[in-house]
Amino acid sequence: MSSDLVIVYHRQPYEEVEENGMTVFRENKSPNGIVPTLKGFFGSVNRGAWVAWKLAKDPEDPDFEPRIEIKDAYCTYSVSRLPLSAEQVREFYHVTSKEAFWPILHAFKERYNYDPVDWANFQSVNRRFAEAAASEAAEGALVWVHDYNLWLVPGYLRELRPDVRIAFFHHTPFPSADMFNVLPWRKDIVQSLLACDDIGFHIPRYAANFVSVARSLFDVDVTERTRVPDKWISEGTALTERVLLSQIRYDGHDVAISVTPVGVDVSFIEDRARSAEAQSMAGVIREEIGDAKLVLSVVRTDYTKGGIEQLASFERVLDANPQLRGKVRLMHVSVSANRDMAAYEEVQNDIEQIAGRINGRFGTLDWQPVTLISRAIPFAELVSYYLAADVAWITPLADGMNLVCKEYAASRVDGDGALVLSEFAGSAVELGDAIIANPFSNRSMDRAILSALDMPEVERRRRMTGLRRAVLETDVRNWHPGSLNVGRQQKDASAA
Repeated sequence: MSSDLVIVYHRQPYEEVEENGMTVFRENKSPNGIVPTLKGFFGSVNRGAWVAWKLAKDPEDPDFEPRIEIKDAYCTYSVSRLPLSAEQVREFYHVTSKEAFWPILHAFKERYNYDPVDWANFQSVNRRFAEAAASEAAEGALVWVHDYNLWLVPGYLRELRPDVRIAFFHHTPFPSADMFNVLPWRKDIVQSLLACDDIGFHIPRYAANFVSVARSLFDVDVTERTRVPDKWISEGTALTERVLLSQIRYDGHDVAISVTPVGVDVSFIEDRARSAEAQSMAGVIREEIGDAKLVLSVVRTDYTKGGIEQLASFERVLDANPQLRGKVRLMHVSVSANRDMAAYEEVQNDIEQIAGRINGRFGTLDWQPVTLISRAIPFAELVSYYLAADVAWITPLADGMNLVCKEYAASRVDGDGALVLSEFAGSAVELGDAIIANPFSNRSMDRAILSALDMPEVERRRRMTGLRRAVLETDVRNWHPGSLNVGRQQKDASAA
């Protein structure tokens, strides 16, 4: 059966595990990841499909199931699974996507590695995604493609199925032309994206950068401009933009440029935060902390996330402010993003070394300044830490959005708590009531955390009210594929 909505994303929409010799598909653990968010859109259409890759020992195995039916809490939908060998995955994801694209997207040109890229493999994998989507899509269906490792899918798909509507959402930052055009495949990538009907970004700056890149490579006309809403003009941040180039035309084809920031499921988080279990656990955490203040940092182990710079700031603050020793504790959660990549292992080693040095320099029998956790904390437990923390310290060097800061604000049903946020996180454009820090400036970082620790309750509550209002405005339930209708009207009409 053909689908009205086809979602194309590299990950499968479930966790696949073996139980008693049987393959079982489990719901994803976190309710706020992109996977459960996307699955929620299947309820808006008569039929939905998902396209992803699956690691296969032998991609040619005739017993491999390329298409399965899934029934879960969201609905029933099909999943087209592309069997990829370990080498194909390594080339497509770990090398091309992570060693070549990722550093450029985040403006870390010094980490860019072009030499080992197998561009033919990347093209082949993207073409297979496009072919699977073309096979699943009904006439005039919406195909929603996600993220940079599938950049070439729209171009291939347009050739195969000129009737479908194509939307693309970019979950990372999109850099300026000077940075993006380092990529030797820049024309192939951008020309593919220009085959879309709608290209979505988190914030106006990323959209503006994309249009600038497109105009540097092709004859692209800007056909529509709109003023950025006042709520996204935050004077203290580096990523503020005032005009959105909301529609462009290339080769006679109009492309909408949309800004739709991803949010969190506010009501789910609030319900969890108000639960007796979460409140009880938060109380236990506070009792353990005693009179000390708890600073919470939750990041992935990645050179873009600023974990090393943050720990260095904490060390400087303790060194320069001896009165804080024994009075503040940093819980730094640094979860490995990818255990197979040397760059991330290097970052994790540095984080562990700095945390150990801080504890060695300042710790006592009764007080350890840094608690370093290198495992993922279950979300239900994490909400309790959000409730207990006096400060959330979120200071990436570059981040497309960052949902941890939004989870923190949504969890604070008590209306208290302070947020220190990097001006280079996309979320800083929305969350102007955070204490904004520049992670490239020692002075800015140190002042920001000191300000948060010293902030009077009245100001904390005033700021948290603004933060919670902003997070509610971009609740994930209001998220959508830009200017394109998901299909709810079509479903309602057919039901009538």
